[in-house]
Amino acid sequence: MSGSHNLSRRDFTKAVMTFVGAVMGAVVGIPVAGYLVSPAVKAQKTDAWVTIGPLDDYTAGQPALFSFTRAKVNGWEKTVNSYGVYVVRAEGDAVKVLSNACTHLGCRVTWQQDQNAYTCPCHDARFGRDGEVLSGPPPRALDGYETRVENGTLSIRLLE
Repeated sequence: MSGSHNLSRRDFTKAVMTFVGAVMGAVVGIPVAGYLVSPAVKAQKTDAWVTIGPLDDYTAGQPALFSFTRAKVNGWEKTVNSYGVYVVRAEGDAVKVLSNACTHLGCRVTWQQDQNAYTCPCHDARFGRDGEVLSGPPPRALDGYETRVENGTLSIRLLE
């Protein structure tokens, strides 16, 4: 063997410090990376049942507005969304719940008793009592919600 593989003290120190630094970086870095990435990969809750109240509070044949808010956490960001729904009760326990967002551009519709219709202030759209389009540019009827009545209490399924 003609060459000698002598390692200087400086090269040995560099190699040991590089190895120790890499181990320390991995020990600290892997949990930190997991902490930072975990909110982004967590499965978000996609639906929830929202209690609207006792069914007896809603008069048959008269649409009633119910408003509520829901908080949603996405990673470190917390947003609070406002919702409005119209509860349309028929005879007995038959009930239909409609969104108050116009299907054209999402403006909020209001029930006008004298016109027997929901009206949209943005583009003069009108919807019938059951949400069907009467006039204007909306492409479809008002969106409805799945409902359930348990022990006289009305709930809707909110898909988020």
